[in-house]
Amino acid sequence: MNHWSFAASLMVVLAGIGGVTLAAWLGWGNWQRNGRRGKVALLEVLRFVAVAMLAFTLLRPEFVRLIQRTDPPQVVILSDSSGSMLTRDIVSTNDIITRADWLEAQTKRAFWKPLEASSEVLTGAFAAPPDLTSTNALGQVREIGTDLSGALDSVLGQQKNLKAVLLLSDGDWNLGPSPIGIATRYRDQGIPVYSVVTGQDESIPDLAMEEVAAPAYGLFGEQIAIPYTVQSHLPRDVATEVRLMQGTEQLASKKITLPANSRFRDSIMWYPREVGEFDLRLEFPVEPDEGLRDNNTAAFHIAVRVVKLTVLVVDSQPRWEYRYLRNALARDPGVALSCMLFHPNIGTGGGRDYLSAFPGSREMLSRYDVIFLGDVGVGKGQLSKKDAELIKGLVEQQGSGLVFMPGRRGNHLSLMDSPLKELMPVVLDDAKRTGVGLQNESALTLSSRGRGHLLTRFDADEMVNEQIWKMLPGFYWSTGVIKSRPGSEVLAVHSELRNQFGRIPLLAIRNAGRGKVLFMGTDSAWRWRRGVEDKFHYRFWSQVARWMAHKRHLAEKDGIRLSYTPETPKVGDRVFLQATVLDEAGFPLENGEVNGSIVSPTGRGEQLELTEVEGGWGVYSAEFSPQEGGPFEIAIDAPEHDRELETKLTVSLPKREKLGRPVNRPVLAEIASITGGESAGTDQLDQLIKKISVLPEPKPAEIRTRLWSNPWWGGAILLLLVVYWTGRKLAGLV
Repeated sequence: MNHWSFAASLMVVLAGIGGVTLAAWLGWGNWQRNGRRGKVALLEVLRFVAVAMLAFTLLRPEFVRLIQRTDPPQVVILSDSSGSMLTRDIVSTNDIITRADWLEAQTKRAFWKPLEASSEVLTGAFAAPPDLTSTNALGQVREIGTDLSGALDSVLGQQKNLKAVLLLSDGDWNLGPSPIGIATRYRDQGIPVYSVVTGQDESIPDLAMEEVAAPAYGLFGEQIAIPYTVQSHLPRDVATEVRLMQGTEQLASKKITLPANSRFRDSIMWYPREVGEFDLRLEFPVEPDEGLRDNNTAAFHIAVRVVKLTVLVVDSQPRWEYRYLRNALARDPGVALSCMLFHPNIGTGGGRDYLSAFPGSREMLSRYDVIFLGDVGVGKGQLSKKDAELIKGLVEQQGSGLVFMPGRRGNHLSLMDSPLKELMPVVLDDAKRTGVGLQNESALTLSSRGRGHLLTRFDADEMVNEQIWKMLPGFYWSTGVIKSRPGSEVLAVHSELRNQFGRIPLLAIRNAGRGKVLFMGTDSAWRWRRGVEDKFHYRFWSQVARWMAHKRHLAEKDGIRLSYTPETPKVGDRVFLQATVLDEAGFPLENGEVNGSIVSPTGRGEQLELTEVEGGWGVYSAEFSPQEGGPFEIAIDAPEHDRELETKLTVSLPKREKLGRPVNRPVLAEIASITGGESAGTDQLDQLIKKISVLPEPKPAEIRTRLWSNPWWGGAILLLLVVYWTGRKLAGLV
């Protein structure tokens, strides 16, 4: 049962024969010219053998051994035990049952009996939900999902006389590599894969609360936006109400309309009235025609804290915008306000909350969560370039917020020649230094992004919120702006002016390092007080300050602060940690020892490698990738300076196995097609069994030894050539 196999073209064969013939002719000639000596004959034989071996190698020879199988052929039946198999969509005897129930009924009747006459039948399950209390070898909870490729690969590696595989699954592949790759290996070995598609091709009529992305914490007395996602598989629009619940108590509600067969994203606003840790849930009523009634709710955890923000307002003169902003922040019990007023030709302003000089050092400036820069720039009697550099470092490294509020004097343009240029969310128009004045009143028009953003939210209902913005008093002056910069988000535009780039952006935000930046292109937000006092003016700037300072207060203790991105990570995400550490005197720590550790929900601990970030702001960074869901305990300490912080970071485990989704028929059909098998529905199970029973037995096992790529064969050729060349030198041949 053994033979040689060659894979060479006719041209290669002819070239090989020619090379061997030429080597023989040259060897005979050399032997004749050298007196027919024995040594010369031996050398020429060595060369001829080496050339012949090289020519033989060009034919790509393979020695094939065929081994007859003596064991009975094996048929493996794989049953899907994943969570999606609990979907109830299979019609059976005038009743609708789950995919798992149908599979259990078929298993009880031993549908594979006809195969046992000619084959060994092996049954098994894959993608079973793990026991969340058990862990793998690394101490991690195994992720819940369906890995079709892993299941098929495991069978191929364990069974040596495999005849066929029967796969009973809904095809909901959501973990591991594509199963198409393993299907090609089955095809190469001549093993067909048959599949029975368990379920329907259309989704069950249903509504599901898919995800709630609540922030890690909110501030007491302030509104908290809780984003959520609802998936609709109903063929009609649904008017319903989302309710925020704590036990049986309703904390907030919002009426929404869910479009037919689509995913709906929105957020609900909550005003917490007490401090503490809260276990809440979002839910909405079950519709009469829903097929599933237990997925209309989602639970989450959130903390409510009292945090006092430290804010610095800098301007050049007491214009109306500055006065009303200062008064609003001064009356805010959650804000510690400092002001810096550069009076032109007079000197700095004084009074309660006023600074006599700009805090021009890292240790003095690092206490501020948000800085407002009004009609002020870089120059004599204003900010210095060093001040601008410090503000840039504070925003990028310590995660503080920066608000640009230009005025009619045009001082903001001088900031474009300073390090703050990189932080500006818009491109300013140098030709309009003093801005654009209008005789008629204009207004801010919300963009599509601004309609749903927290900063521009005056009412939980987006329609009502947009009407409020339309009714707000407008402005008669705006900053000269060309367009927004790449990476910025435009929340509102000029209602009248436009250029070749579209409407002029007047309210824009962007991320800068670890911090956030906002640009307000008008000086008339104070006019929003008309008839309503502080209702909208205070609300807007309060939301701005808290939104910008949010990340700085995720976890903090005296002299140490920890922020992380993303705020609500999922398993497999890269989580970036930034620890800001101050020494005993309140100065940012430089070249200090900062240690960190993290303990997973299953108790597995590891050390964090905290690296100091250049710049001298006392920032130390690290990253990790959580492989399990639940609360992670993080500890950061600087032992030399008695700084220590402990906090918890909750990592969510993605819910890959979802009920109600249609079967993934295409992937099962493609696996069957590639391997030479067949895919069918649940009503054709017995027919597939008959087809598998008449399959021919597996061919003899084939073992190929590729001589042309064998290193020993190449080494032998090289050895012959070395011996030949050395022998020529020793024999005195040229």
